[in-house]
Amino acid sequence: MVAKNFDMGPDIWTAYEAAAATGGMLCARGEANKAAALPEESWAARGISIDTRTIRPGEIFVALTDARDGHDFVRNAFKAGAAAALVSRAPKDTPNGAPLLLVEDTLKGLEALAEAARDRCFGRLIAITGSAGKTSSKEMLRAALAPSGKVHAAEKSFNNHWGVPLTLAALPSNTDFGIFEIGMNHAGEITPLSKLVRPHVAVVTTIAPAHLEFFESVAAIAEAKAEIFSGLRRAGTAILPRDNEYFDILAKRARENSGGGEGATIFSFGAAERADLRMLEYNQAGNGTFFVKAELFGKTETFCMGMAGEHQAMNALAVLGAVHASGGSLNAAIDALGKMKPVEGRGLPQRLKINQRDILLIDESYNANPASMAAAIRTLGQMNGTARKIAVLGEMRELGEASAKLHLSLAENLVAAGIDQVHAAGALMRPMLDALPKKMRGEWAENAVDLTQSIRAALETGDIIMAKGSNASRVSEFVTKLRETASVRG
Repeated sequence: MVAKNFDMGPDIWTAYEAAAATGGMLCARGEANKAAALPEESWAARGISIDTRTIRPGEIFVALTDARDGHDFVRNAFKAGAAAALVSRAPKDTPNGAPLLLVEDTLKGLEALAEAARDRCFGRLIAITGSAGKTSSKEMLRAALAPSGKVHAAEKSFNNHWGVPLTLAALPSNTDFGIFEIGMNHAGEITPLSKLVRPHVAVVTTIAPAHLEFFESVAAIAEAKAEIFSGLRRAGTAILPRDNEYFDILAKRARENSGGGEGATIFSFGAAERADLRMLEYNQAGNGTFFVKAELFGKTETFCMGMAGEHQAMNALAVLGAVHASGGSLNAAIDALGKMKPVEGRGLPQRLKINQRDILLIDESYNANPASMAAAIRTLGQMNGTARKIAVLGEMRELGEASAKLHLSLAENLVAAGIDQVHAAGALMRPMLDALPKKMRGEWAENAVDLTQSIRAALETGDIIMAKGSNASRVSEFVTKLRETASVRG
């Protein structure tokens, strides 16, 4: 199991606090030094980790049982300086005197820590879900709220059954704003996570075809995403996409399902006239700067965006709605959004020199579904200049019976965006490539890595190349390989 640890600086858990939260037993192997404090009772931790490869001194190691049993790595955790280990059994190779917190189930123990951390924090908690844009919106919201107070959020996309409690369990009590990304593959997965977080504000970025393999329709996806309102606190706020055809479903569920028997306050964002945060214009300047003109709660604002794409501008409106609902400063948030830069795998631009030719690589390689793929293609097409625009696309997964049709429909997006050349990876992408005008067709391969050499050889000075696809199509490895053969310019 690979996951980044949480290192919060000051201590966030003492031995007795953690034991009280979990109902666990403090113990240690071997005999304690009678002249010293008992090691199982005297520890304090400043972070939490589930991965011994990234754990830092002074953190609690949680021995989860997932693809691998974390108990097999308890010894490694203490070698790396763990303050204690949350376990359901004491491994035989545990170092003598190493402090353990023994519980029946380590995931439930982690959830208990999460509940206790939530209840001792009086900051505002925000939960984000949606078919696309969750992580980008989380990072925007982190930046937007930073000028207004102390912000806590996961560094990675920790949005599943262990990632959400891990993020919440590491919440410092003096946090002003906690941000939690919540994802799902199946119906019923969001409800327990939302009830664990109990957010004051719930954001839905968009509803679109994703994980259709597990749902009978996109409407069913909307219902599953609406589970985020099951944990929304009394008098909470829902931030919803007004332009989305499933807005009414989301709004109905927000009014019905929010806690305390009172319907949620609803703020909407989008281009529709009735949106509380309404997009009026989106433009790109020649120097790569992006401008948004929007009406925010009745007041017109024009501001700069540090991230490319109209879809990111829409995400920014959702973020500003969450800032407003959380009591943060809108003006400070707008300034912060102008300074933001995309993160790796989600639109990060990088200038490279390959074969003495200067190119611009747009890294969109962190997974894909039809909505995020269409947005990335549209953004590539909107980029200024006469340079060739090249798309390297991998398959999209978990789309069920509609998969072939959804892949083929990307051809229309590519033609409409004016993309000059398209390279594709995976069997599902082959019909899409064949459907393109001949002048647009590039290379095809089983996986994206196998495209690296031919694409690299054909690049020309000034080319803009965007790569996106599911993790299984190995698009991220293509990006890595391309970078390895280049000298970075900036």
